[in-house]
Amino acid sequence: MSQTVDRALSILPLLAQGPADLGQVADRLGVHKSTALRLLRTLHEHGLVYRQQDQRYRLGARLFALAQEAVENLDVREIAHPHLVQLNEQCGHTVHLAVYEENEVLYIDKVESRYPVRMYSRIGKPVAITVAAVAKLLLADLPQAERRALAEKLDYPMYTSRSIPNPAAFLKELAAVREQGWATDLGGHEESINCIGAPIRGADGRVVAAMSVSAPNVVVTAEELLTLLPLLRRTAAAISREYSGAVPDAHAVPPKEAP
Repeated sequence: MSQTVDRALSILPLLAQGPADLGQVADRLGVHKSTALRLLRTLHEHGLVYRQQDQRYRLGARLFALAQEAVENLDVREIAHPHLVQLNEQCGHTVHLAVYEENEVLYIDKVESRYPVRMYSRIGKPVAITVAAVAKLLLADLPQAERRALAEKLDYPMYTSRSIPNPAAFLKELAAVREQGWATDLGGHEESINCIGAPIRGADGRVVAAMSVSAPNVVVTAEELLTLLPLLRRTAAAISREYSGAVPDAHAVPPKEAP
């Protein structure tokens, strides 16, 4: 049964790349066409895949409805969204909200910039975990042993000359973020994009989400973007208060750890 479920679920990321016919699905799964057809029919019955007139299969509308429902039921997103919109109205730049789940940092909300230059990022899309400001904030809050283990497992793609190159440098960056309570990505993922981030904390002081403001160099310089840090941190603190029902210190950081 677990193998059947695994195979069925493996079809979804395949179809996310575009429509595929029965043979392509069977080849990807390494199974006979009759097995692939049974799996596709079951997924079709639940609305997770759809059979087109050309006999190819694509993702079904029910899957998107479920994904949207799941996102909408994330309480921190519901609470944060009005604050993200207000921050966007004040500064004009792209605002993101992200969470850490299953060893990935995912965007769960986004408010677009008012400027014509837009960022390529989408709700539900994983972020570049070794360079993104929101990722640094979320990972910096992990227990020390977990941070170290994760740092050793990650790949360190050099997106630009400013990307973090290795585990030692990443752990050093996380330690700094943990200490100061905010993070940046100044050209680490894309040379022309800068980003500042702040944590959203629960009643226990732990980071439950992270938010950021991002802008291209053609709109503002890195130095100009950094002047928005107080506004960003005040917004994050307001979301934290509403989310937790407490009044957390906007500058709070977790307690010091032994080396």
